[in-house]
Amino acid sequence: MPESKDDKYIYYTKIAWAIYTLLTVAIVIVLVLFFAQDNEERFFYTLMPLAAAYVFRPMNKPFSKLIFKFTGVSHPADNNE
Repeated sequence: MPESKDDKYIYYTKIAWAIYTLLTVAIVIVLVLFFAQDNEERFFYTLMPLAAAYVFRPMNKPFSKLIFKFTGVSHPADNNE
């Protein structure tokens, strides 16, 4: 288990990205198995949700707010001094 605040944030960020990826893959599987009627639609339903997930991926600020909301670990401060 991570020990420092920075390590915990990095750990929870990896978990959040894994959840985002699994949700995207689950959506693709549902679309391909239950809604696609031919090979062209299977191809479309495979590529388009993945492309949309990439284009509309969460940005750092909203992602950090969600991590803080669910885990209580905030984004580490930058040391640009």
